[in-house]
Amino acid sequence: MELNPVLKATSLRKAYGARVAVDALSFSVAGGEIVGLVGPNGAGKTTTISMILGVLAPDSGSIHIEGHHLAKARGAALSRTNFAAVYAPLPGNLTVEENLRIFGMLYETPDLTSRMNEVIAEFDLDKFRRTRCGVLSSGEQTRVSLAKAMLNNPALLLLDEPTASLDPSTARAIRARIQAFAARGKGGVLWTSHNMAEVEATCDRLLFLSRGRILLEGNPRTLAGLNGHASLEDLFVAVAREPLREDL
Repeated sequence: MELNPVLKATSLRKAYGARVAVDALSFSVAGGEIVGLVGPNGAGKTTTISMILGVLAPDSGSIHIEGHHLAKARGAALSRTNFAAVYAPLPGNLTVEENLRIFGMLYETPDLTSRMNEVIAEFDLDKFRRTRCGVLSSGEQTRVSLAKAMLNNPALLLLDEPTASLDPSTARAIRARIQAFAARGKGGVLWTSHNMAEVEATCDRLLFLSRGRILLEGNPRTLAGLNGHASLEDLFVAVAREPLREDL
């Protein structure tokens, strides 16, 4: 295990009344690594992401981001984190440039104008600078959200279904940009997706979540075969249907 991971989650637990959404969940993400967090609906993926973002407080357990304890040093931890999801678009009444400037100020991004120009160029957004985000296509809005997520050069990038609803060409371009970010070796990525082909092509390591617990972990290109399945999708279906054993 990485000695100094960018993310370390230890024994996380979150319950909503009698329903336990996340149960004794521990894992880490290293710099330069893309970790896939997959599982059926209700497995606890979004709850886990929300706890790492500080939106939800875990009932127990701890989260460290670049060594900062999220509950004790929230500002320091979250300043090194960013997030993008297709269900969380940026304010539609603001232009691309306005959104990036406001979020850049919130993250206290150094040399903000220069950094904005860098991400605008990286995500091919120059012609949309003064366009309101609400009138952009789904693919264009995703590119703006990812540009926002890159503004502060995060140590930890959280992506919750980032390519959902995108056409294959746009999704491929987005995956390539995320892989390029990880390849720089400094930032780590936690990626949730229901697209097993995307996960296999993009992630370095895979965590299968079911009822708030990790059932399987490994290389997405070999994990299916090691568990007796022809494809990652077949393995996903089998994991989704398998009842959770009490001894896990």
